[in-house]
Amino acid sequence: MAEATATKKAKTAKVLPRLKAQYNDVIVKELMSELNLTNPHDVPRLQKIVVNSGLGRGKDDKRLMEVATNTLRKITGQQPIQTTARNSIASFKLREGNKIGLKVTLRDERMYEFADRLINLVIPRLRDFHGVSAKAFDRQGNYAIGFTDQSVFPELSFEETSLAHGLQVIFVIRAKDKDHARALLEKFGIPFVKETK
Repeated sequence: MAEATATKKAKTAKVLPRLKAQYNDVIVKELMSELNLTNPHDVPRLQKIVVNSGLGRGKDDKRLMEVATNTLRKITGQQPIQTTARNSIASFKLREGNKIGLKVTLRDERMYEFADRLINLVIPRLRDFHGVSAKAFDRQGNYAIGFTDQSVFPELSFEETSLAHGLQVIFVIRAKDKDHARALLEKFGIPFVKETK
């Protein structure tokens, strides 16, 4: 009886994502020494990743909305929610309540698995890539990467990338400032553009 419960527990035990394990075991200690932090709770931490796609022309083209929904579902493993226009803008032929985009919010294990795939599989596949811009941080230290089309994601087949649309990945980071957030992303392996002096 005890053996059966032990094997059942072993089967249901969660496997920690590689990037999360690396963060807990190695990165926290390295950042504490490099950033001169005494409290481990002051170390920059990835809170969530938001993947969104603005589909302004999706209000007229229903197929684009279906393709983008399939894209986000496949690359994140979660069903995206539709975002709607808050205001009416006549020059854009936009009315309040129109469906204009999709977004997915990733946390915990899924967040770390997605970040790992993005950093190690997707970014190296970009054509003529020299590194991501260090200017894409906001004041709180959150970082955004934009993709002009979804074909760089290996989860998608050629047929699924025939109707191209862009998407944005936002790393929401709890950090003291931009420099601490950048130090965390560099430890994760995000290649920033080398600054010329």
